[in-house]
Amino acid sequence: MSFLQIEQVNKRFEKQAALKNINLTVEKGELVCILGPSGCGKTTLLRIIAGLEMPEEGKVVINGRDCTALPPRERNFGVVFQSYALFPNMTVEQNILFGLSGQKNKNKEEKRFRVTEVLRMVDLLDHRKKYPSQLSGGQQQRTALARAIAPGPEYLLLDEPLSALDAKVRVKLRAEICRIQRTLGITTIMVTHDQEEALTMADKIVVMNNAVVEQTGTPHEIYNRPGSPFVAGFIGTMNFYERGNALLGVRPENVTVGRDLFREDDTHWIGTVMGLEFRGSQTRVYGRLRGGLEICADIPSGEADGLGVRSGEKCCFHIPEEHFVRYPA
Repeated sequence: MSFLQIEQVNKRFEKQAALKNINLTVEKGELVCILGPSGCGKTTLLRIIAGLEMPEEGKVVINGRDCTALPPRERNFGVVFQSYALFPNMTVEQNILFGLSGQKNKNKEEKRFRVTEVLRMVDLLDHRKKYPSQLSGGQQQRTALARAIAPGPEYLLLDEPLSALDAKVRVKLRAEICRIQRTLGITTIMVTHDQEEALTMADKIVVMNNAVVEQTGTPHEIYNRPGSPFVAGFIGTMNFYERGNALLGVRPENVTVGRDLFREDDTHWIGTVMGLEFRGSQTRVYGRLRGGLEICADIPSGEADGLGVRSGEKCCFHIPEEHFVRYPA
């Protein structure tokens, strides 16, 4: 049996549909990312799982138990908010102890031992006496995570936990969250609008748009076999072209660029280079094909240097047939 099941959940705010017929299955120990643009319903879904919102229709089943009507305090979860919600007048240690305040079966010594245990896990033992204002953003996020996992919850809810951090800290902390999640084996559901975050962290991604689930799958499935043009365009970059009664999509990394200007067929297209964007190991080549269609290709920067292509020059864009993804036009 799945750890969490969302069955036919619907939710409206006044006349606006927030969730439409949402069905979702989460297995025990999975890290699931709910991904989508702002206003798509992902945070509303997380709040319904937490019991902070009630669905108008449908069920939330946790560990085989219908929890739809249960209040948050009876659902045994940990939560990390975007703002961290730390108490500014409490030290790191006191913030985590507060998370254990509901555990009446543990004495003070046992609680302090548990605090030390989670502080080691998040590498904050040397900062236990500091207040939130004395911590970096990353340290505050780890404090909030430690407070959430200290009581040993059945599952963990993360609401955009890394969005307030700078890029380098985000990369480091998403690896730490994955390490802690795998170590504990705790079922985790995380809301994010960051595609890279979802692709690098999740066992399973749930892509939402306009209050519905567009596609659910592993990161590889979502990226390589996007189920709709929306998913294809939202996860990474996709070139789209109409051919007959089909809409074709191809990723920029599957497009090659060459100087062969005498061959043009279904997979070799002549175009004009409109610009180049250096991205470190890769260079993105923007082009315009005959007829005005735009295309972009990601090629190794060394290869781009060797080709010597410049804006305004003609080149050939080659797309192997097997790399096209097809949708109804």
